[in-house]
Amino acid sequence: MSNSIQTEYMPDVVSPPGETLQEILDERGMSQVKLAERTGRPIKTISEIINAKAAITTGTALQLEKVLGVPARFWINRERNYQEWLAREAERAELKKHISWMEKFPIREMVRLGWIKKFDDSVTQLVEMLHFFSIASPDQWTSVWEKAAVNFRRSPAYAADPHIASVWLRQGELEAQQIQCALYDANKFRAALSEIRSLTTRTPEEFVPDITRLCAKAGVAVVFIHELPRLRTSGATRWLTPTKALIQLSLLYKRDDQLWFTFFHEAGHILHHGKRDVFLEGKGVEGDKEDEANRFAADVLIPPSEYRSFNPRRDYLSEADVLEFAKKIGIAPGIVIGRLQHDKYLPMTHLNGLKRTLVWAD
Repeated sequence: MSNSIQTEYMPDVVSPPGETLQEILDERGMSQVKLAERTGRPIKTISEIINAKAAITTGTALQLEKVLGVPARFWINRERNYQEWLAREAERAELKKHISWMEKFPIREMVRLGWIKKFDDSVTQLVEMLHFFSIASPDQWTSVWEKAAVNFRRSPAYAADPHIASVWLRQGELEAQQIQCALYDANKFRAALSEIRSLTTRTPEEFVPDITRLCAKAGVAVVFIHELPRLRTSGATRWLTPTKALIQLSLLYKRDDQLWFTFFHEAGHILHHGKRDVFLEGKGVEGDKEDEANRFAADVLIPPSEYRSFNPRRDYLSEADVLEFAKKIGIAPGIVIGRLQHDKYLPMTHLNGLKRTLVWAD
């Protein structure tokens, strides 16, 4: 789905209303002097209007209506359209100076994903990008996203390329805006997470709408946004308003254990960290809050008491052992494999067949 702003057709050239006024005078055999006499306007004013050096005011439009019988709204609309065209031409000249700004963004990928439309004209493409970011010029991108950079600067994913990160984050905002959420309620969110945990055994077609619905009832918008080249991030968390949080997920690692861990990790940030905090996850992201969110996700998915009873330290773990344990605690077996590999109870190459591969639908 495109985020483009739908606009009315704008002609390449709009003639000044003075040209139309002169054509009417010529048809009627009326001179500028006679028009000045009949309207009570100075001849200089009439001449400047005809030569596009002065605008037709509302008062002048009313006078022209009486003298020429042409409705005032016609003159007012002609003048407005002409002034808008002049403004757009001036803006277009200014925007041409910023064409190179677009080279920093993955335009082709954004078009492929349907986030923006493709235009052959470079200035029109630039305007499309400004619509996407909801800013008036590239200068505003700098001011808006430099503020975001203060929050993301600790993340290697953001520091590597803030332009690409801003595209992914902005698309998350746009899609989250379409999700109607109740006011955030921490207790309702905890209850939702308990129910969502049981969805790990379901297919994406089943669990995606249920996650979205359950979290929205608790004041959290959950969106799945396609990853972009050179942006190695699996998720992000931030607050859109004081009463609406956002969890944004990608399929960076394409396995169900990674996706579910990332989701509950982000949920941990929402429950335990401040509303001014912003988190962009990726390899190498560290810190006390990240450790706390990691522990939250690990314990929700596999409760510590259940993990100890499973005794992963044993000498041999079979596929049957993992399947039996996963069924007992009600989660997908791939999540158990991911935990065992992370804790080095299994080699990273062992039992990966129990993990579910996830791909984006066309």
